[in-house]
Amino acid sequence: MASADGDRGTRLREVAALFGRLGTTAFGGPAAHVSMMEEEVVGRRRWLSREQFLDMVGATNLIPGPNSTELAIHIGYARAGMRGLVVAGSCFILPAAAMTLGIAWAYVRFGALPQVSTFLYGVKPVITAIVLLAVWRLARTAIRSVALAVLAAAAVAASALGAHELLVLLGGGVAAMLAASRKTAGRDLSGLLIGKMGVPVASAAVAGAAVAPFSLAALFLFFLKIGSVLFGSGYVLLAFLRADLVERWHWLTNAQLLDAIAVGQFTPGPVFCTATFVGYLLGGTPGAALATLGIFLPAFVFVALSGLVLPRLRRSPRAGAFLDGLNAASLALMAVVSWQLARTALPDWRAAALGAAAVLGLRLRVNSAWLVLGGGLAGHFLAP
Repeated sequence: MASADGDRGTRLREVAALFGRLGTTAFGGPAAHVSMMEEEVVGRRRWLSREQFLDMVGATNLIPGPNSTELAIHIGYARAGMRGLVVAGSCFILPAAAMTLGIAWAYVRFGALPQVSTFLYGVKPVITAIVLLAVWRLARTAIRSVALAVLAAAAVAASALGAHELLVLLGGGVAAMLAASRKTAGRDLSGLLIGKMGVPVASAAVAGAAVAPFSLAALFLFFLKIGSVLFGSGYVLLAFLRADLVERWHWLTNAQLLDAIAVGQFTPGPVFCTATFVGYLLGGTPGAALATLGIFLPAFVFVALSGLVLPRLRRSPRAGAFLDGLNAASLALMAVVSWQLARTALPDWRAAALGAAAVLGLRLRVNSAWLVLGGGLAGHFLAP
């Protein structure tokens, strides 16, 4: 018994150390976070196989909330059970939330955000390199047949044409499941996928709400609602926040909201720590704590429930085919994000050189956290 307890304790410490470090150094948004986690838990530590990792990525895309945070929670659960679930998520969230809280305090005190443009100039090429290599590594596992390759290509096309991310994912899973049951040919599979994903779907809108005076309880319930229903990127989060906090309730100005989104983008860890910034602006430290708790709490619940179902799904032939299609579509979305990142992150030869150096460093197995920090430092000297 003592040995088993010691083993569980060791695993918990490993989970806490990894996700505490990632929460402090994982810049670049969800795609970069997924790439860094793949490098750490599949490539370096071998806690998971690539297939298990891809299944978790696919599962996080099917539930609302912050995808990279939910992936961290999934990994913690797989490594150390329910305690690992709580520890992984908390250690990934809390460093970013603490940094955001500090920036919010300075923002309220001095009325402006710190200047980080040169730091981001150096970080963005490194993040782009990390994401591109992760897509390449994961593709070698996820694309196991011609049909899945066709499906992934169709998903890229649908995403580039403006299809909603959730529709792309569900279309990929359903198409693969139908192909497995009907022995659909590759050409029919691509037609089926485009038919299911080709129509753009508008992002979900916040349900109408009456104008309400500010209170901490209302703040908590608002962010709890967002964490329970929001699919998509930080830009979807922006739409949710603007609809209620700016347009309906007038708790924030447009300028304050854009500053809050900017803080979520340039701090490490979850982009959803934007909620911490908003909470501090509206309700001080208690508001920051309640907003952070509200937006992240549903993720722990959803992952705990889906984590019980995921192994059973993989054992079912049809459900396994659905996961294969979902993984291929998820990879396609990451590829589109990689292209979008590269277009903005590599504006000149200096940035391209930083990206190439990052690729070399990753091939030499230099830890991605050091590459991110080194890129930020280089940006101070190379930024035009």
